[in-house]
Amino acid sequence: MKKEKISDIQLIYLMIGYVLGTAIILGLGAEVKQDAWLFPVVGLLGGLILMAIFTQLSIYYQGDTLVQMIPKIIGKYLSYPVIFLYILHFTYSAARACRELGDLIVSTILTETPIIVIIGSFMILMIYCLGSGIEALGRMAEIVFPIYIFSLIIIWILLLTVEQFNINNLTPILGDGVLSFSKKAIPNSINFPFGETIVIMMFFPFLGKKHNIRKIGMYTIVLGGILLTINTIMVISVVGPEIYKIDYFNFLVAVQLVSVADFLERFDALVILMMVSGVFFKVGGFTLGAMVGISQLFNLKQSRSVMIGLATIITPLSLISATSYVEHIEIGFKLYVPYVHTLLQIILPILFLCIAFIRKKIEL
Repeated sequence: MKKEKISDIQLIYLMIGYVLGTAIILGLGAEVKQDAWLFPVVGLLGGLILMAIFTQLSIYYQGDTLVQMIPKIIGKYLSYPVIFLYILHFTYSAARACRELGDLIVSTILTETPIIVIIGSFMILMIYCLGSGIEALGRMAEIVFPIYIFSLIIIWILLLTVEQFNINNLTPILGDGVLSFSKKAIPNSINFPFGETIVIMMFFPFLGKKHNIRKIGMYTIVLGGILLTINTIMVISVVGPEIYKIDYFNFLVAVQLVSVADFLERFDALVILMMVSGVFFKVGGFTLGAMVGISQLFNLKQSRSVMIGLATIITPLSLISATSYVEHIEIGFKLYVPYVHTLLQIILPILFLCIAFIRKKIEL
């Protein structure tokens, strides 16, 4: 692969959009109802610890992606199955994000359109963008992200005008007790979406200024966590904890209640465009991470064919991974996030850091 460069601000924009991505669509902490706004707060705190681990590994092995540093940490032969697991994780997670986007579009604005057409069209766009490498994705993030955030702020202001808006919907805080909340929030609130920022380790070597690695990582977690917390507070204040718990697209439901002087309505189209942008960051991050990983694992000099191959896998995988959206959500939050995410995004990185620390001490 040719050596490309991405600026600090481009990577920050890309990764904050990545954190918001599908978390905006799915909502966080539905099972704890009015305490859902605390979910991203707990996730933010845990995410900072994880990001400290990710960035320390990248500092130990500067110039290496996650795929390149794993053999140096655990050895050549042990590394192959682990690297393969991470590539599968990135690929499957990209497919899950595509499925969430497809179901959102089919259930809202394009009800007669087959979901495969929506996901297939989206992946053609991804091929066009990612085929040009990380620089193109970085420039895209630099253009799209400020518009995304501006739109989000406008929507928050509009939600304040909704007649049903009631900040008391957030009470009682921790009504079921701290222990009950903790059991539901840990580790899920850390794993999704903050633990998924492990993919940033695939991008650090492309930074023009590598001494800013830790700062960029921390900014990503803090700003992403703050934005998710504010958004969750706004949505619960509008729809209430009961609707928030049972509706799969609660942000969209909240915005559909906006009506300014019975004249300005139907802002849900803006929300859907925002969600498409967010999923673009998410799928782009995961797919690019898998593409870079495969190219480095097999020493490929060009990655366009890898991107095309991944797109042909991700599209059908997003459809066969679950028979319905309900099953898709259950697989995600009852199996994939608690177990696979915990292994790949928490346990293994901690293990890698411990081994790397010992190796560095021995080398000294």
